[in-house]
Amino acid sequence: MSFKSIMREFKEIKEGIGSISRRGVEGKHWCGRVRSHIAPDETREETDQIDQGQWANLPPELLLDIIMRLEESESSWPARVVVVHCASVCRSWREITKEIVKTPEQCGRLTFPISLKQPGPRESPIQCFIKRDNATSTFLLYYGLVPSGGENDKLLLAARKIRRATCTDFIVSLVSDDFSRASNTYVGKLRSNFLGTKFTMYDSEPTFEVPRQLASRTSRRFNPRQVSLRLPACNYCIATITYELNVLRSRGPRRMHCIMHSIPMSSIEEGGTVQTLTSIPEAFNGQFPHLSSSIGKELVSDNSSASPSRSPVLAQGSEELLVLKNKAPRWHEQLQCWCLNFRGRVTVASVKNFQLVASAEPSHNVPAADQERVILQFGKIGKDIFTMDYFYPLSAFQAFAICLSSFDTKPACE
Repeated sequence: MSFKSIMREFKEIKEGIGSISRRGVEGKHWCGRVRSHIAPDETREETDQIDQGQWANLPPELLLDIIMRLEESESSWPARVVVVHCASVCRSWREITKEIVKTPEQCGRLTFPISLKQPGPRESPIQCFIKRDNATSTFLLYYGLVPSGGENDKLLLAARKIRRATCTDFIVSLVSDDFSRASNTYVGKLRSNFLGTKFTMYDSEPTFEVPRQLASRTSRRFNPRQVSLRLPACNYCIATITYELNVLRSRGPRRMHCIMHSIPMSSIEEGGTVQTLTSIPEAFNGQFPHLSSSIGKELVSDNSSASPSRSPVLAQGSEELLVLKNKAPRWHEQLQCWCLNFRGRVTVASVKNFQLVASAEPSHNVPAADQERVILQFGKIGKDIFTMDYFYPLSAFQAFAICLSSFDTKPACE
């Protein structure tokens, strides 16, 4: 074979357009020459290095200083997306970012999707607003004081109301266009009874390690091969919301009670804490999506028909659970209506407006000031626009689900 033929053959192989017929004669010679030099293990290492990128070789001290400066400067959305992008560069960047970025309880900010399942701050509330779309029966939770009028509003959670024969479901998702419970954007749901007087809140993930026998129940709707062995395919009951009957309308505004199955009463006592999720599930595969993107969980099944007494949250022990009640309004003689001090966050009178405080007994070690401290407040500020402010120990998902219960029709409670 001439030198020109060899060069032509090499050029065709390099450009990916060579044919088998042209290389058939020289195939054995080619394989024989390079077979002894093939090292699959080294190739995988090179691939991993390429995936890590050149930024993975930065000195840890320099990388720590860069991310700390970004964490301090980019404190609000949408600029805070830069912090999320830093955690998506490579493994070393992700580990350092996770160490620097604190939980909402510590810093009062929402950064990663896991922040939506973590308790809010103790001192100042996380302020959000909800947009209702009656045409599509959807409710969108945004991060911020009021709508900005543009597209910069940060979407945190979305819910769709689904009416059934005997109940109503609110499916909560991370995105506004996918409410399938088989999707990796599924967060949880809220289910009401027939009268709309009792709601059960379900989380797609356990708040602690679940016993194996409780995690073995899956729905027939999904192929067993599709269900991850790392995450139990269940819905976990984390709260129950009840509204008192008021058929004769002689008791004034709505009265509600929230039993938080995943939060102990000791969490609001002096020195009390609540268990906080601090790690992202393994199904993230090393990626930190945007808050409005996929949360990266595996498929989940509908196990909501199980009794709340069999919930793994209630199986932790005999510790007393946190109970929230709505703060009693006062009657305003001049306005001839019931009033609450929302500190300027609510401007329109509505039967849906409420404030929740802890229902503490004298036997509980809860200071008198904390007994009247508002943990969650919700109210109307315009047509289909509502504000939602929440404190520790509630998370964004728990607060959003409680507010969703106020949107359901309750003819027996008003």
